[in-house]
Amino acid sequence: MNYRELGSKGLAVSEVGLGCWQLGADWGQDISKENAFNILNEAVKNGITFFDTADVYGNGKSETLIGEFLKTCDTPVKIATKFGRAGDAYPDKYSKDVLQKSVEASLKRLGVESIDLLQLHCIPTHYLKEGSIFNWLRELKQEGLIKHFGASVETVEEGLICMQQEGLLSLQVIFNIFRQKLITELFPQAEEKGIGIIVRLPLASGLLSGKFNSNTTFQENDHRNYNKNGEAFNVGETFAGLPFEKGLEFVDAIKKDVLPNNLTMVQLALRWILDHKAVSTIIPGASNTKQVLSNAEVSNLEALSIETHEALVKLYKTKVHSEIRGGY
Repeated sequence: MNYRELGSKGLAVSEVGLGCWQLGADWGQDISKENAFNILNEAVKNGITFFDTADVYGNGKSETLIGEFLKTCDTPVKIATKFGRAGDAYPDKYSKDVLQKSVEASLKRLGVESIDLLQLHCIPTHYLKEGSIFNWLRELKQEGLIKHFGASVETVEEGLICMQQEGLLSLQVIFNIFRQKLITELFPQAEEKGIGIIVRLPLASGLLSGKFNSNTTFQENDHRNYNKNGEAFNVGETFAGLPFEKGLEFVDAIKKDVLPNNLTMVQLALRWILDHKAVSTIIPGASNTKQVLSNAEVSNLEALSIETHEALVKLYKTKVHSEIRGGY
């Protein structure tokens, strides 16, 4: 595993982290405590030292499982969690008191005295513009409840707004082969300001795993079923905003014309992201230990060829970009 700096004044993190939404079992198949511990153990075993979770994942279940795991783990792990999408705050009840109570609850569930990184969790844009919430975050940092703060955002505009705030360590963004706009419109500014980039949805909700086809179905409580057209939240959080059928078409094109013979689709998709120097870490999820190992191994792969990068850029510009829906 290789390691990168998360922000110029921040943390050393594994360039492949672990997204822990699935541990809360808000969607898809429930993950038992035993399986969750197996996943977390496999992650640490393979050098993954950055876990990303949120207070709202399973109404605290993900944080609780991570907290219980940390009691058994001798390896230092950096924990990023989030605030802003739970019902006591979202969409219009944000206050310093609500924020502080949320952080204190997260601290208790995680079993730590201070949160390594607290991220705003895709809160409404006008609160980012107004800015008071960043003052509250700075106060919590001064009080020692959090070590750093950042923001998880939906759009380039929101990212640029957040980057104006003093003390912002990182941005968490949707970035993958199907979402390349950030390369020119956000990453240069982030590098200039020393702000770390955490990449979520690196496999576009599994599309870029190459395992889906036109007969694939998803469970009723899986966001890839109930939010495939943005019915529940930003459509960009599901299949990168692409219609499922179009995504399958583009994956087939990659397999046919771009995918190197020595790589899987997952390896191509994750390595492509890590080839961008603005990226600090990617946080793919995993529902079993085999996926954890496969994701971690990407850190040691060689960079993709210039020809492969050029082919993926061409596919995005000529076919993919016009099909993306939702805030971007």
